[in-house]
Amino acid sequence: MAKLNFDKITELAKTYEPEMTRFLRDMVAIPSESCDEEKVILRIKEEMEKVGFDKVEIDPMGNILGYIGSGPRLIAFDAHIDTVGVGVAGNWNFDPYEGYEDDECIGGRGTSDQEGGMASMVYAGKIIKDLGLADDGYTVVMTGTVQEEDCDGLCWQYIINELGLKPEFVVSTEPTDGGIYRGQRGRMEIRVDVEGISSHGSAPERGDNAIFKMAKILNELEVLHTELADDPFLGKGSLTVSQIFYTSPSRCAVADGCSISIDRRLTVGEDAKLAMSQIANLPAAKAANAKVSMYKYDTPAYTGLVYPTDCDFPSWVVAEDHPAVQATAAAYSSLFKTAPRIDKWTFSTNGVAITGMHGIPTVGFGPGKEAEAHAPNEKTWKADLVRCAALYAALPSVYVEKN
Repeated sequence: MAKLNFDKITELAKTYEPEMTRFLRDMVAIPSESCDEEKVILRIKEEMEKVGFDKVEIDPMGNILGYIGSGPRLIAFDAHIDTVGVGVAGNWNFDPYEGYEDDECIGGRGTSDQEGGMASMVYAGKIIKDLGLADDGYTVVMTGTVQEEDCDGLCWQYIINELGLKPEFVVSTEPTDGGIYRGQRGRMEIRVDVEGISSHGSAPERGDNAIFKMAKILNELEVLHTELADDPFLGKGSLTVSQIFYTSPSRCAVADGCSISIDRRLTVGEDAKLAMSQIANLPAAKAANAKVSMYKYDTPAYTGLVYPTDCDFPSWVVAEDHPAVQATAAAYSSLFKTAPRIDKWTFSTNGVAITGMHGIPTVGFGPGKEAEAHAPNEKTWKADLVRCAALYAALPSVYVEKN
């Protein structure tokens, strides 16, 4: 194995900043909310082929997989390329799809979350090709995955279960604000249903108001949130009520049904069975004979493929001394002449399937900041694109050499 020239990798990454910027702005200009990613996938395919990937494929779910090298050691890099919507347009200071750029930043929906990661990945591939680094005995697969915003990890459930792709580890290019991340809390989507009996609003005592019954449950849920388990690394489990629904014959009638959605974040030691039982065992839930259930995701991909899954996404942690984490830290230190910050995400990623369900280690390093995700005026930093492209190019060789 040839000695890595970290300075040359950094120099090339800087050289490709204009191309990465242009490519990212092209992706941003193509609206690509979950289940509507086809056009941006085709744009990524065009760029992968242009820079010289050895093979580029689109799978039946619509994920794009670009390969470089033919060695026996398989390493993957992942960017989900779907985005959320723009929300209230008046909260943006610029057009979220036209975007903008200045000397430091690129603005637009998806710049941090997380098409910026794809821009860095593709040009890391070009650097690997330019320097012949794949001759070090590995194969890299770079995936642009779909439906993550709707159902994190579904794409990798499909890739692992149906395509049989099982890399030694995966680099998630979700935004990490310059750090190396090795874990996240899991999450669940839970529904609670309460039934009542309608009556005329002028005589509510004749009925049984489902909203009042749910109100008592809501109060107890607020208390339950404060009592959930804590973990020294991932932090505290949490819950919030995200939606409320009702049924009633009219505005002048007693409500005969009330339902809520709960976003439950799971820390170490918490799982779906525990989370649902905590809600079902609340005194108000028992008194109301509430039904507690888990949502299921079965929305078709843009290809029409339906791949149903429960909305149960486990927490995961990769040990700091794991070879993949240590190789990422070593590449970082060699490139940037300083030790990295090693931390975790607050939000959820495709790691819920890669590591949480399938035990394949995930390491996070991506351009942008987590706080930019889903926010108006989203942006990322050109310097981040360059640093990430350099690290992605160097990491496979560092890992293979050390392991």
